[in-house]
Amino acid sequence: CPSVYSLDPLPMQGPELGVQADDIEAPDIEQEPKQEVLENKDVVVQRVHIDGLGRTKDDVLTYEIAGVFRAKNLIDVMRKSHEARQKLLRLGIFRKVEVVIDTSRGEDALPNGLDVTFEVTELRRMTGSYNTMVGNNEGSMVLGLKLPNVFGRAEKMTFQFSYGTKETSYGLSFFKPQPGHFERNISLNVYKVTGQFPWSSLRETDRGISTELSFPVWKTSQTLKWEGVWRELGCLARTASFAVREESGHSLKSSLSHSMVIDTRNSSILPRKGGLLKIHQELAGYTGGDASFLKEDFEIQLNKTLFWDSVLSASLWGGLLLPIGDKPTSIADRFYLGGPTSIRGFSMYSMGPQSEGDYLGGEGYWAGGLHLYTPLPFRPGRGGFGDLFRTHFFLNAGNLCNLNYGEGPKAHLKKLAECIRWSYGLGIVLRLGNIARLELNYCIPMGVQSGDRICDGVQFGAGIRFL
Repeated sequence: CPSVYSLDPLPMQGPELGVQADDIEAPDIEQEPKQEVLENKDVVVQRVHIDGLGRTKDDVLTYEIAGVFRAKNLIDVMRKSHEARQKLLRLGIFRKVEVVIDTSRGEDALPNGLDVTFEVTELRRMTGSYNTMVGNNEGSMVLGLKLPNVFGRAEKMTFQFSYGTKETSYGLSFFKPQPGHFERNISLNVYKVTGQFPWSSLRETDRGISTELSFPVWKTSQTLKWEGVWRELGCLARTASFAVREESGHSLKSSLSHSMVIDTRNSSILPRKGGLLKIHQELAGYTGGDASFLKEDFEIQLNKTLFWDSVLSASLWGGLLLPIGDKPTSIADRFYLGGPTSIRGFSMYSMGPQSEGDYLGGEGYWAGGLHLYTPLPFRPGRGGFGDLFRTHFFLNAGNLCNLNYGEGPKAHLKKLAECIRWSYGLGIVLRLGNIARLELNYCIPMGVQSGDRICDGVQFGAGIRFL
C-alpha cells in the first residue's frame, strides 16, 4: 500500500506540503531509520509545475520559484518550496497557493528525482472593498476598487475614495514591481485631497501627481519621490486670524524627496523588541513651483523587553525647515506638535507659534518620549483578547518654534532648548490588529507656555504613529 510522508519543518500558513512516495512499500523494519534516510537523501528537483494560471505570464513567476531547483535534499526542497510559496503570495495576484511534492514520473525520471507542483488560484480581474480607517486622531470611511495583475506581471491599478472627519480624498495609482525583486518597484499617483485643520482655522485642497521609486539597499528601504501639487488654502471660519488669511490663495509646489527606513521591530504598533530609524528630506523649488525650501526630519525608536513581560520604549523625533530665497515658508509646509499622538496632555497641534488663537506651525522642532508598557493586572484573557491591551506609563517632552537662520546653529539649539513643554501620566493601550492603536490616558501637562492649549486629565487618542 502507498505511504505518505508529511514533513513540516517550518511553520506554515495554509496547506501543508505533502510528500507522496507511491513506489515505496511499507517495510517490515522500524520506520524511523527509513525516514531518516529519506530525509537526508540527496534529491534532484526535475520539474516545477504551476497549475491554475490564466492571465499571469510565466516569466514573472520564473524568478520566484528558481530557488526550488537548487535544493539538495528533501528537507531543503520543502523549505525552498515554502519560501517560493510566500513569494508568490506576496505578489498580490493569487488568492490561494498550495504546494505538492511528489516523486518524478516519466521516461526520464531519476531514482532520486522530485516534481514540485504549485496549485494557484488567481484573484478576480476586479475587486472592491469597503472599510474604515484610523488616522492620527481621526477616522474615515474608505471605498476601494482594485485591478490586480492588470498586464499579467503583478502590476496593480487602484482607485480609492476616502471620506473622513477632517479629510476627504480620492486618487488613482498604478504599481509595477521589478520581476524577481518585488521590493524594487515604481508607482504613479494622481490624487485630490481636501483637509480641514481647525487648530489653524485652515482649509487646504491639494491636487497633485507623484511618482515613487522604491528599492532596498543593504538593510535599508529607500524611496525616491517627485511630487507636483497645486495647493489651494482658505479660511475655515470667519474668525480666522489675519496671519491665516494672508496665507490663503493658490500655490504650486514641485519637490524631490528621499526617505530611508531601517525597521527591525517585531511589530509597528506595540513592539516588544527592535528599533526604527527613519530619515526623510525634501527639496522644493528647483524643479519649478513657487515654494522653495529644504525640509529634514527623522524618527528614532528603541524597544527592550524587561522582566514580567514589560517593555521599555524610547522615541525621538526632530525636524528642520529651511526657506530658500527671500520668500517665507508656507503654513502648509511647517511642522506641528502636540496632542494625544505626540506630546500628550496638550490639544491636537496646539503649541508653538500662534496668532489670535490660530496655530501657525514652526520651522524647527524636537520631541522625545519614554514609555513603560506592562500587561493588564492579573493578566485577564491571557493568550487571547486580553493580550490586545497594555497599560503604559509615559513621559513626553518637546518644543516647537521658528528659527532665525542668521544666528547660527548654537543659537538654534539654545532656542529649541528653551520653554520645553513636557507631560507625564498613565493609560491603557488597545492594539487594533497590526495597523493602528487606541489610547485612553490620564495626562498631567507641565511646562505650559502662553498660548498653548492643554488637555489636563483624561485624553483619548487614535492613530498609527505615536511618540
